[in-house]
Amino acid sequence: MSSSCGSCDSKKSSCPSSSSQSQAQAHIAQQEVAIKTSLAKIKHKILVMSGKGGVGKSTVSTNLAMGLAKRGHKVGLMDVDLHGPDICRMLNLEQSLHDAEKGTGGLLPPIQAAENLKVVSLEYMMEDRDDPIIWRGPLKIQAIRQFVADIDWGNLDYLIIDAPPGTGDEPLTIANMIPDAQALVVTTPQEIALADVRKSINFCHQVKMRIVGLVENMSGLICPHCNKVVDVFKSGGGEKTAKQFKINFLGRIPMDPRVVVGGDDGTPYLSSALESPAIAAFGAMIDNVLKQQEPTKPISLNNASCGCGGGGCDPNKCDC
Repeated sequence: MSSSCGSCDSKKSSCPSSSSQSQAQAHIAQQEVAIKTSLAKIKHKILVMSGKGGVGKSTVSTNLAMGLAKRGHKVGLMDVDLHGPDICRMLNLEQSLHDAEKGTGGLLPPIQAAENLKVVSLEYMMEDRDDPIIWRGPLKIQAIRQFVADIDWGNLDYLIIDAPPGTGDEPLTIANMIPDAQALVVTTPQEIALADVRKSINFCHQVKMRIVGLVENMSGLICPHCNKVVDVFKSGGGEKTAKQFKINFLGRIPMDPRVVVGGDDGTPYLSSALESPAIAAFGAMIDNVLKQQEPTKPISLNNASCGCGGGGCDPNKCDC
C-alpha cells in the first residue's frame, strides 16, 4: 500500500486499489459458482498422474477416454499438462477456439473429438501451437480453473484429466478444485520410476484424494514379428508397489510399436479394430477402472414416474 493511502478513510470506496480488489473478489466468487455448476454435471472425475515424465501417461489418458467413450459413456478429456500439451496432437484435433462460437451463458464449446468424447487442451486456445508456455503458478492455476468454469462440458459420465508429471501446481489445483477427484497413477516397471511414483501416491494421501489404482505401462515389448511379449524394463514392479501401498493394481500394458505410431498419427490405438496384447491390456485396465466406480443410474428424460414429472426433468436433480 502506498503512503498516500495510509490515512484514507472517507474515500475508500473510490480508491482504485480497493475497487480493483473488490472486482477481483467478485470475479473469483462468480468463477467458483461456475466451477461448482460445471462439476455438478460430471459423475466421475479421474486425474491421470505420474511421478516422472516419459511413462506414457498421455497415452493412458487418451486410450482410457477413448475406451470409455466406445463403451457408450459420455466422456470429457481435459489436458492440464500446460507446458507440454499433447492430447490434441494424439487425437489429430486441429480446431481452434478462435473459430468457435460461444454457447449458452457465454460458455465455450470443447472439441467434439468423437462420438461421446469432448476434449479441451491449451493447444485448442493457442494461435500457434509451437509457442512456448512461459507461465508461473498463478497463471497456470487460473487457466485450469477456466478449463472447468468457462467450458460447456454438459452432462458427462467421466472427466479424464491428463496432468503433467510430478506433484506441482497442476495436480494440486485439481485436488483443491475438485474434492471428489480420483487419481489413476501411471508408472513403468523400473525402480527409478517406482521411486517417483511412490511420491505421487503419498501426495494423494496427503491431499486426501482417493486412488483408483496403479497402471504399469511399458511392461514388456510386443515383438512385431511373433506378437509375443519380451521384457525390456523388467515387469511386476508396479504390481509390487500397489500391494505395498494397498491400492488397486489395474494391470500391465505392454509396449507396442503400433501404439506409438497411432499416437503420432493422431489415431489412438483403441480407435482401431486391431487385436493385440496391448489392446487386450487396455481393455482389462478399463474394466478394472469401471469396477472401482460407484454405479450410477442412466439419465432418462421420459420417465413419467420420476420426481420431476418426466419430459422436463433435470438430470442433476432427478435420479430417474
